[in-house]
Amino acid sequence: MKVDKYAIDGNVVGQVELLDSVFGVEINDILIYELIKSAQANKRQGTHSTKERAEVRGGGIKPWRQKGTGRARAGTTRSPIWKGGGVVFGPKPRCYRIEIPKKMKQSAYRSLLSLKAKEGAVRIVEDFSVQGKTSEVAAIGKALKISKGVLITESEDALLKRSIKNIPWFSYNNVKRISGYDLFHSRELVITESALSYLQEKYARGDK
Repeated sequence: MKVDKYAIDGNVVGQVELLDSVFGVEINDILIYELIKSAQANKRQGTHSTKERAEVRGGGIKPWRQKGTGRARAGTTRSPIWKGGGVVFGPKPRCYRIEIPKKMKQSAYRSLLSLKAKEGAVRIVEDFSVQGKTSEVAAIGKALKISKGVLITESEDALLKRSIKNIPWFSYNNVKRISGYDLFHSRELVITESALSYLQEKYARGDK
């Protein structure tokens, strides 16, 4: 499959070949779902915590005597049925992380990239560098007609990451740590030439 290659000014400067083994495989919706589910679960901190009746401060004295008051028996004011008491079966700190097998994850990314290629959302751009200004990256996005896109590069460019941070319709992914969630919810994938080479080498079918 051949697609146009763009310069940062939005002009077509050539064509590149997208491997069918990466961008043209049969789309597996279940694998994409599992990839997105794991991405969302792995973002959860799991630091929520509530106190049980033994952990709530106070309540050491019996509020009234056992018999003769006409009221129900009570041994502590920190019972779960009392205001200010403990919580029954409340959330405790836990890990929500979901690990996906390597081969399954690779197949999921191939399906996701193929889905975006089928939608015509993949745009290859020449490698470029920026001076760290938000307006500079915004101009590149507008030249490429990006409405809600993800920029994927191979280099760990701190200036690029800083300049794209304040653009709500444009986000950044390093090719070695691409987010399935970001890719799925984007309308356009802007991939630099070097990042494309890395993607196709990593996810080519049969590659170790």
